Amino acid sequence: MSALALRAHRFYLRFVGLRIEALAFVAIGLVVVGATVVSLLPGRDAANASTVTLPITQAKAAQLLDATTGDSAIEMRAVGEQARMINAALPFASGPVNAAHPFAIAGSDLDQRRALLCLTQAVYYEAGYEPVDGRRAVAQVVLNRMRHPAFPKSVCGVVYQNNGRICQFTFVCDGSLSRAPAIGAWRQAEQIARAALAGYVEMRVGEATHYHADYVAPRWAPMLSKVAAIGQHIFYRWPGAWGLPAAFSGRYIGEPRDPLSMRPAAPNLAAIVAANPALAQAAAGPPVPRAENDIGGLLDTSKGWTLSIPGPEDGDSAAARLVATQEHKAEPKVAAADVPAVIASR
Repeated sequence: MSALALRAHRFYLRFVGLRIEALAFVAIGLVVVGATVVSLLPGRDAANASTVTLPITQAKAAQLLDATTGDSAIEMRAVGEQARMINAALPFASGPVNAAHPFAIAGSDLDQRRALLCLTQAVYYEAGYEPVDGRRAVAQVVLNRMRHPAFPKSVCGVVYQNNGRICQFTFVCDGSLSRAPAIGAWRQAEQIARAALAGYVEMRVGEATHYHADYVAPRWAPMLSKVAAIGQHIFYRWPGAWGLPAAFSGRYIGEPRDPLSMRPAAPNLAAIVAANPALAQAAAGPPVPRAENDIGGLLDTSKGWTLSIPGPEDGDSAAARLVATQEHKAEPKVAAADVPAVIASR
């Protein structure tokens, strides 16, 4: 090889080497920049990789609990058609809906009967005439709450939870339990509750812990993650890590309290009807009329429920006779074979 050719060959090798070094430097720079950007972004959870997962700080947790279980839970942005428009505009959460783990009830026979009764009541009175998957979704919400650290660790504890003024499930405070249920719908609700307690999972709502009727727009709804709309109910889960499967690790403690002992004081039906005579016309059975501020079980017992209770008029009206026969009983009047008896607390 001539001297000129050798010099040209050496120049070519040096040029290629410099080019490779430059490309490597650029690649390393891109990796460093990318790592820096990723480190500044909120973390992603492997179980829900398409959804950015924000940590729940203690302050944020307190804010969410106050908004959804405190006195501010009944605050509305709108009702009626305006509420439906607002609800429709709120987007569903991105990413997959993680199905809850199956729940198989344990404990004594008493625990199981109490849990079945409370869950049946929730399904019947909250969603007795909703589509079947809507009724299953309500049962799933109760079990999801029971497993979450923000709620009681018994089925009846979840269903009857209240802060002294606001019940988490409307029927507990609005007088519904004073009326006999329709036997057919009750049996269906019991079947759904029994299946849920034996491991059935309603996958459409995932780890949802909240819901409300579509004709109201509570102020807390945008704070949570919207996951499903079934029938007239819209379902939500907690945002961020609180709404992922790892958060639902609470252990079931059984049913230490008699559901009858957990009921709030009965409302003064006569006084309610005296102020709202038209309510006397809605005396019998489901579908249970709900207050305008019905938000999936959050009800202000000091004022909101007065708009939804069908109470008796003075005298011997059918409603008055019904309430008179019910107020001394522990549970709604149904056939003995349909509902297990409530046994006194241990």
